[in-house]
Amino acid sequence: MPVTVKLPTILRKFAGDEARVTVEGVTLEEVLKDLESRYPGATKNVLAEGGGLHRFINVYVNDEDVRYLGSLETAVADGDVVSILPAVGAVYFVSIPPGGGGGALRGPPYRSGKV
Repeated sequence: MPVTVKLPTILRKFAGDEARVTVEGVTLEEVLKDLESRYPGATKNVLAEGGGLHRFINVYVNDEDVRYLGSLETAVADGDVVSILPAVGAVYFVSIPPGGGGGALRGPPYRSGKV
């Protein structure tokens, strides 16, 4: 069954810079296998070494997180849309002035502020 896969920018290089590609499969696992066979390297950072989904990748079928649907065994149907998104996180730094006292919190969404 034809399924559309929306690729994040970092994976588009494997698919000729296409943002969307069409692949076949009736489960997410089959879709990812077909994606890899058509665009070698595209699933390298999507699948973990143990065969499951990499923990820093979010995958959705029709806007539903597959981690709550059945992971790689999630069923897909003709016309479904699979979205692959890298997880996004923020890093915060706390600087403590010499002599102690309140530190400044820096990083998104804070530019500076007291801890």
